[in-house]
Amino acid sequence: MRIRKVGVVGAGTMGGGIAALTASAGVPVVLLDVPGDADRNGPARQGLERQVKAKPAAFMDADRARLVHTGNTEDHLQLLADCDWIIEAIIEQPAPKQHLFARLEEIVKPTAIVASNTSGIPMRVLTERRSPRFRQHFLGTHFFSPVRYMHLLELIPTEDTLPETLDAVREFVERALGKGTVVAKDAPGFIANRLGVKGIVGALRGMEKGALTIDEVDALTGPLIGRPNSATFRTGDISGVDVIAHVTKGLGEATGEDFALPDWVQSMVAAKRLGDKTGGGFYQKKGKDILTLDPKSGEYQPQRKPEDPALAKLANRPLKERIEGALALEGKYGDFVRRTLLEGAHYTLEKSPELANDPVAVDRAMEWGYGHEAGPFRIMDIVGADRLREGFRAAGLDEPELLALSREGFYREGPQGEEYFGFDGRWHPVPPPAAGALRTETIARRKGAVLDENEGARLLDIGDGVALLEFRSKMNTLGEPVMRMLERALDRIEKEGRAGLVIGNDDPRAFSAGADLTGPAALVQKGDWSALDAMVREFQNLVQRVRYSPFPVVAAPHGLTLGGGAEITLHADAVQGNAELYMGLVEAGVGLLPAGGGTTELLFRFTKELEPYAEADPFEAVKRAFQLIATAATSTSALDARAKGFLRAIDRISMNRDLLIADAKRRVLDLAPDYVAPAPRVIRALGRDGMGNLSYALFSFHEGGLATAHDVRIGHEIAYVLCGGDGPPRMVTERDILDLERESFLKLLGTKETQERIAFTLKTGKPLRN
Repeated sequence: MRIRKVGVVGAGTMGGGIAALTASAGVPVVLLDVPGDADRNGPARQGLERQVKAKPAAFMDADRARLVHTGNTEDHLQLLADCDWIIEAIIEQPAPKQHLFARLEEIVKPTAIVASNTSGIPMRVLTERRSPRFRQHFLGTHFFSPVRYMHLLELIPTEDTLPETLDAVREFVERALGKGTVVAKDAPGFIANRLGVKGIVGALRGMEKGALTIDEVDALTGPLIGRPNSATFRTGDISGVDVIAHVTKGLGEATGEDFALPDWVQSMVAAKRLGDKTGGGFYQKKGKDILTLDPKSGEYQPQRKPEDPALAKLANRPLKERIEGALALEGKYGDFVRRTLLEGAHYTLEKSPELANDPVAVDRAMEWGYGHEAGPFRIMDIVGADRLREGFRAAGLDEPELLALSREGFYREGPQGEEYFGFDGRWHPVPPPAAGALRTETIARRKGAVLDENEGARLLDIGDGVALLEFRSKMNTLGEPVMRMLERALDRIEKEGRAGLVIGNDDPRAFSAGADLTGPAALVQKGDWSALDAMVREFQNLVQRVRYSPFPVVAAPHGLTLGGGAEITLHADAVQGNAELYMGLVEAGVGLLPAGGGTTELLFRFTKELEPYAEADPFEAVKRAFQLIATAATSTSALDARAKGFLRAIDRISMNRDLLIADAKRRVLDLAPDYVAPAPRVIRALGRDGMGNLSYALFSFHEGGLATAHDVRIGHEIAYVLCGGDGPPRMVTERDILDLERESFLKLLGTKETQERIAFTLKTGKPLRN
């Protein structure tokens, strides 16, 4: 079973999001909805248009919307006949879904897979009266919204679902759609929502019992205990208070458990205080201020985050230290945290065997679906089994059978790698997050896998003669330790005759946020310009070595890939980028220009692209590079990075972040057998002619109030480099432009305005416009 074309029935938020992600992956989609009145295809077409205009963007490239063919379920159901996978995402009621499946059974091809995207209706109810063949090719899916950005996809096979049906869907959604899949049992709420919603209800009740405020609860249920910054109530505002009320009501009815929300939350729903979509929920934004709801008065008040020295001391500590510190808090904060963690652990231990096949699925569901830093079983291992038992006894709770079975916790290091304690009472190897995935922490556990490391980076042997350079600094910024390790890695691979190098990491946020500016800022304060010149020259030389080493170097960028991180990526022989790639040369934001070869590379790359067109104006290459650098443009996806020119036609995209390093390794092995380093390049610089054109544009921006005087100064330096100086047109080498890069970089670094921008960014993490 291979999925080449997808059908989606239902063009609402979820169905439209599934269609947008699938089309973004380059897969044709048929999107149907009920017929409209004036325009029978209107509901589907309007659903598609909403996805094109959605913020955050649902499509990775709006042009991919052309892969979606819209229609209606009365006139065009036959369009689904040649689809390999059909996903139903209509109203959350059994009868309409059952009616649709009866119609689909008459037209789909024998190998077609049908799925219901539901958040709670049992699969066995939906397949009543369907044939054995239909049931064998049927399963449930539970995407999370927004579909593009939420990694989790729960797959719910029935007792009739063929293994090859599940395997085909799992392979497609992991590889083509980039999802992290967990197999859930056909139980109300499945895994993530059952546990996640129970956690929200528990936090609300704990808040009332402990007489805490909304601000205090969010401070205690966020990063402190390994949860996202949105914690409890901010998450509620994002999801929608009405959605939470609907889900808790449904779970209560389906399970017979108590999921009831407090009366004051129900009053919010009645008053249409539903969160972000209505302009106010638990929080309300007024101008630049954030107000917090007072549940007692029903009024919004200025936000008051707890100013507790014990909480402040735990911030930014490793998770284990945060959890242990939170459990040791005194007073009502400690009581709340201990109650929250213990009650959550008890419910998880009791219910998980009903919801999932193993603890790994539970942990990944909460990590991928709710943004937890570590899933509940990993948190339990931090808390410790003895402390859990003691806490359960003190709270009058019995010891769950699963905890009694496991005497060593739920994860351990085994002879072949990490193992988990299964619901069957045995230890099993932890499976990779996706078939074929390579994870750096797993690799690093292998004997002899760590070839070299320092405080900023690590070099790993990832097999088959390929090494991986992993940045490990804060946000993977490029400071002196990272540069030393890059140099040592290039030396070692050449000396040992290895196949090649991958540059990548498993950080969930950033490939690299760019250069660490603290070092240059300190040298500016000392006035040591010779050291600054040497530092920039050394970085340029290292980046040039990435391009000209006698072995292939493949960059595997993802997330934030900025400044120096983008320059390293631009100089790799090939790029294997993750679909969610936010790449840009953003140095202008701190008053500088790219001086690690970024300016040079874009000039040479864009000029080379014009060579097949004899009549092309070479200024177009200069202008294109200038616009990207001067505006600090950043891609919104890997497809956008390709459109902007940060990625080339030869560069490839991995939809699944978990497969990125494995895909990059394969790329090295593809290139290695007959690899030859590229030849040095020369181009004709435009000189003063190009400078004149760009200077006029900068003058216009300044006159129109679109650029400050210092922005113009930065722009002039960028133009100076891209035009090869302000002399006559002439042939120049890469080294010529690199020297100009370094010269202009140091000029800008010497200005008061740039120094102010750097100091402001180092202090606040934000750009300064001066």
